[in-house]
Amino acid sequence: MINIFLMLALVVFVVIYWRWHDVMRQYWQHKYAEQNLSEQDKQILLKYMPIYRNMTDKDREKLENHIVWFLGEKRVIGRDGLKVNRAMALLIAADACLLVLNSQWPLYPNVKEVVLYPSSYYAPQQSRDAAGLVNYHTSVRQGESWPGGTLVLSWDNVIEGHRLPEDGHNLVFHEFAHQLDQQTGQTNGTPQLHSEAMYQQWGKVFTRAFSNLKSHVAYGMHHVMHSYGATNEAEFFAVLTETFIEKPFELKQYDPELFTLLTDYYQFDPRNWYRR
Repeated sequence: MINIFLMLALVVFVVIYWRWHDVMRQYWQHKYAEQNLSEQDKQILLKYMPIYRNMTDKDREKLENHIVWFLGEKRVIGRDGLKVNRAMALLIAADACLLVLNSQWPLYPNVKEVVLYPSSYYAPQQSRDAAGLVNYHTSVRQGESWPGGTLVLSWDNVIEGHRLPEDGHNLVFHEFAHQLDQQTGQTNGTPQLHSEAMYQQWGKVFTRAFSNLKSHVAYGMHHVMHSYGATNEAEFFAVLTETFIEKPFELKQYDPELFTLLTDYYQFDPRNWYRR
């Protein structure tokens, strides 16, 4: 009798383990079924997020549901005396959820908290020289994305991204793109893709585009993306994400193949959110 009970318990455990995300989605659907953004929340998004204003009702509803889930499951906490209010957390959640608009819960499963500084902040850093000696120093940063579950942002740079919504710079898009990249266990500019064929296409197009940007930056040639994207593959993906969402028409004209690669990955076309 005990052996039968243990066997049944083991079967239940295995089923739950392999279907954990499905089990949790049902739990979340029940938990958040009656929760919606308030009219005040929506007015804040209408005022500060032009993309939200131009969305279809269907996309807006998906984004709102994601925001409710994000704010219910992630912590947004202030540092250096900054008190985080509802509007601040709402804008960060909205930008983060936009990247995963057509994804299922859980969103950003590795992120547990967002730490918000009032402005650019000092962070300890270490480097190793050619002789193998480790040097310790500090650097000024606007944001960081840690694989361990913490994402760091500076509020003045977050709000600047909303003040100039079509300049190709958005700190939240940038740092959460790093989180998508890190879901593979590496930070190399290649996020989790939908198929083996897409990995092959990504490798070909992404590598070519990254090489082009480095050459264009080095020789002062025209490029749509910020030159910081030429730093390495991880930064290229993050900067490319900013450009894709905020300058979609320019990116499409600059590199149609790269633009198509991003629409296939993110599963939306941001051109639909701009009035031209």
